[in-house]
Amino acid sequence: MPTIRIALLDMYNNFPNEGMRCIRQLLQQAEAANHVRFEVDTFNVRATAELPDLEYDIYISTGGPGSPLPSNEPWEPRYFDFIDALFAYNATAERKKHVLLICHSFQLVSRHLGLGEISKRKSTSFGVLPVHLTPAGHADPIFAQLPEPFYAVDSRDYQLTDLLPERLRELGVDVLCLEKERPHVPLARAIMALRFSPEILGTQFHPEADGEGMLRYMRTDERKQQVITAYGEEKYHEMVRLLATPEAIALTEATIVPSFLRRALAATSEPVLA
Repeated sequence: MPTIRIALLDMYNNFPNEGMRCIRQLLQQAEAANHVRFEVDTFNVRATAELPDLEYDIYISTGGPGSPLPSNEPWEPRYFDFIDALFAYNATAERKKHVLLICHSFQLVSRHLGLGEISKRKSTSFGVLPVHLTPAGHADPIFAQLPEPFYAVDSRDYQLTDLLPERLRELGVDVLCLEKERPHVPLARAIMALRFSPEILGTQFHPEADGEGMLRYMRTDERKQQVITAYGEEKYHEMVRLLATPEAIALTEATIVPSFLRRALAATSEPVLA
């Protein structure tokens, strides 16, 4: 049974979260489904400035709390040096490194590459929300498996908007999907996923979100009260309903990360010709 090395970049800065549980669960499922063994090392990036080297096969950089805007924190230049090294490696190597950037990581890398404007939203986007595919999304090997629209867990105070077309063309970046349509709101729609390269995928939403596990979590008295207090009872009940709908979060969870891992594993197992 082949062993695949995975670097999990924990961007949660020691804050409690559901994301790490969901990612680890998906990795366990992918091991069984693909008959491989994952050797997973976790790097506590923001709390201790830990970064992996380039000896791993797959990299997953998580979501996290806080601002993606420039800071003086010591981890930030090290993180961007690592991202630059990954892109540089893939530019010349025959066997590429596959990378998934989630939420906070997606925002950071988009800012670092100068793709558009990263800004704070007028209000938090929170809930199980529709996401709309672009033409590139409909043609993407992963996102083409999803309906139009599909549903995803969204939880963010910041957004990527006002993309620079010249920069996207220069880097070969494709826009895969946008946030829900808001015809009554005269604001730009946030970018919800980018394919930075054939091997590097980024999502603004949380593709790792586990509908069943999150439903249990949302139904706890403490979390229920937190959501109702912050967003209202109607928003709470809508989120619970969509978490329980198989065609919503369960479909997204079963598609994006598992497909990303399958594609990465297929590329890793291909022989490299001399």
